[in-house]
Amino acid sequence: QLQLVESGGGLVQPGGSLRLSCTAPGLTLDSYAVAWFRQAPGKEREGVSCISVSRGTSYSEPVKGRFTISRGIAGNTVYLQMNSLKPEDTAVYYCAVTWNPRSPFCTMQPNYSYWGQGTQVTVSS
Repeated sequence: QLQLVESGGGLVQPGGSLRLSCTAPGLTLDSYAVAWFRQAPGKEREGVSCISVSRGTSYSEPVKGRFTISRGIAGNTVYLQMNSLKPEDTAVYYCAVTWNPRSPFCTMQPNYSYWGQGTQVTVSS
């Protein structure tokens, strides 16, 4: 069973930055499409960003221009760099992956095979 571990969440002031990491211990993610989702209290889970095996990326409108998804050089980590954070970015952030070695595309629909436990991001002064 593939396990995902997210890290990097925390409390940050508005306008600040955080970098989230998603790793699969003992496994490289090069052949997996990877996405980040978030869920705020009382709201449905929403897609934030995704990256394909060929490093094509997509972003939701609320985060476009502020967040950047990327793959680490070693291939076993995917990052979500979050800049200019706003209180409305407060949520639990989840990493999700699915085996997809041939597609140059990714999706922010929640039809991913494996999910992490989530990391809390709180943006507050």
